[in-house]
Amino acid sequence: KYAENMYYFSELALTLNAPESGTAPTDSRRRPDQRLMENGRWDEANAEKQRLEEKQRISRKKREAEAARATEDGTPYDPYKPLWFERRKDPMTQELAHVYKGGYWESKEKQDWSLCPDIF
Repeated sequence: KYAENMYYFSELALTLNAPESGTAPTDSRRRPDQRLMENGRWDEANAEKQRLEEKQRISRKKREAEAARATEDGTPYDPYKPLWFERRKDPMTQELAHVYKGGYWESKEKQDWSLCPDIF
């Protein structure tokens, strides 16, 4: 119903990005640029997207510099690892896949997001 007013998305597609309370601060539904775009504030959404992308670039450069420093110093460096997933070889396909390792639902139940990085 009224799909022509919502970029011809299906009702399911429209609800996939609906905000949900109690989710992690890293949940993609909390992207401020996405919310601005959905509210028709295109110029602000574009500026916010640029800000987020620059923040990501800075974070990546910082990790790369830390890794380079550790290599030079000969000290161990633990690269970025997702909080709730780990890369494992699928026993059937032998392909690397991200597999849920636990912790998200427990954090959600406790509303303890202290391990989440500030990505937005």
